[in-house]
Amino acid sequence: MSQQMTHPTTAPTRPPISLAATAAITIGITAALTVASMLFGGFGSGSPAMAQTRVLSLPIMIHLASVVPAFLLGPVVLWRRKGDATHRLLGRIWVCLMLVTAISSAFIRTPGAGIAGTGFSFIHAFTIWTLVNVPLAVRAARRGEIARHRGMMTGLYAGLVIAGAFSFLPGRLLGTFAFGAP
Repeated sequence: MSQQMTHPTTAPTRPPISLAATAAITIGITAALTVASMLFGGFGSGSPAMAQTRVLSLPIMIHLASVVPAFLLGPVVLWRRKGDATHRLLGRIWVCLMLVTAISSAFIRTPGAGIAGTGFSFIHAFTIWTLVNVPLAVRAARRGEIARHRGMMTGLYAGLVIAGAFSFLPGRLLGTFAFGAP
C-alpha cells in the first residue's frame, strides 16, 4: 500500500502591497520626473517657437510626469497575465498615475480661451471620463465583474491614447514641441 502525498491546492500568498505603498511609489515616480523636468528646463530645443513654451507650469510638468509612465505601463497591464499579484500591483500603479494625470489636467487651462472662454478645451472631457470611470472599474474588479473591469480599463487606456493624440494638434503645447509654431 503506497501513501499518496497531498499537495495544497493553493499556493502560499504573500501579503498584498498596501494602497499607501502603491500611492507612495506612484508619487515618488511622479515627483522624480517632475523635479528632473524642472532641473533640465522642461522640453524644447532652443528654437524661437520653443523659447516661449520652454518653462512649463507645475501642473503641466506633473501631468507629463504621470501621463508618460501611464501611457507606457498601460499595455503591459492590459496584455500580461491577469489576476496575479504583479497584475494587481501594476494595475494599482497605473490607476494612481491615471488619477494624477486627470487631476493635474484640470489645472491646465488657458483663461479666456477654450469652450465659452472657460479655459477648458474638449480634451478636458477625458478628465471627467477618467475621474468617473477609474473608481467604477476598480469597484468592478473588487466585485468580481471581470469582463466589465476589463472593458472599462481598456476604454480608459483608449481614452488616454485619444487625448494624447489630440494634444499633438497644431497650436497645442505638445504640438508646438513636436512640430514647431503653427
